[in-house]
Amino acid sequence: MIDKSHPLSSLDDWEDDLLRRYPDPKSGATPQVADGSFVAPGTTFDSSTLAPARPADEFRDYAKEARASVKEFYRLNHHHQTYEFVESKRNQYLGLNRCRMGIWQTMEYLNTLVDDSDPDIDLPQIEHLLQTGEAIRKDGRPRWFILAGVIHDLGKILCLWGEPQWAVVGDTFPVGCRFSDKIVFPEFFADNPDSKNPAYQSELGIYQPNCGLDNVRMSWGHDEYLYHVVKDYLPQPALYMIRFHSFYPAHREMQYDHLMNEVDREMFQWVRDFNKYDLYTKRDERMDVSALRPFYEELIAEYFPDSLCW
Repeated sequence: MIDKSHPLSSLDDWEDDLLRRYPDPKSGATPQVADGSFVAPGTTFDSSTLAPARPADEFRDYAKEARASVKEFYRLNHHHQTYEFVESKRNQYLGLNRCRMGIWQTMEYLNTLVDDSDPDIDLPQIEHLLQTGEAIRKDGRPRWFILAGVIHDLGKILCLWGEPQWAVVGDTFPVGCRFSDKIVFPEFFADNPDSKNPAYQSELGIYQPNCGLDNVRMSWGHDEYLYHVVKDYLPQPALYMIRFHSFYPAHREMQYDHLMNEVDREMFQWVRDFNKYDLYTKRDERMDVSALRPFYEELIAEYFPDSLCW
């Protein structure tokens, strides 16, 4: 029997399901970039290198194979993520007046999520974060890139403050305009009240052409929340990685270009580059947290104060 409030056995179920939709190109599956590579940041992005979006029948095959718990998760997400709901959560959380914590302290706090969501999980949350950071570090990426990798999921602490799974994780998308049919399980939007609001039923909805994503309301979750916590401390590419790493309809399905400006398009080079570390670094190998802690505490101190407002 599926728990209607928490259908996923853990938040990792959503990420595992992403791998079913977007397999690692190294595994032999069709890559999202036509030549199997990822766009190198600092170069001009050529959209012609992108593989075309999957045919609708292939997407429907995925839908048939998805677990019942995943379908229920997206049914709840697509029903409840309305423009009004997003505004209510922004008002609730973006005052950043819940508590003060340092970054490493927040990583340890997120670790307690294991006990609540899945006591049999193979690795604690902090080790998954370190796996991402270490993969980026191994590739010789900039220090801010490493830091973005190790903190990018810290917004999941929303679950520890009573938020349901569908308001914390899941593919993100704009609200206030028509929902793209390339969003996972688009049929579930039929029960979303915004689907019956004429103001939201055009491609642009309440927005202007190429208004820029900073002027667009995104569905509520850990990405948007963490972005507002750290936005004063990190370079712009790192902030885009954090804010839009779950915006799969844009960076993997090539939707919503009509809302993006030139800065967004340039920064999404970095989001796509980050995506391979976000999706494909999780493994069973244990991380030596004690040995790695001095490096990451030094890195954190380079960019962040001792405590931040959450």
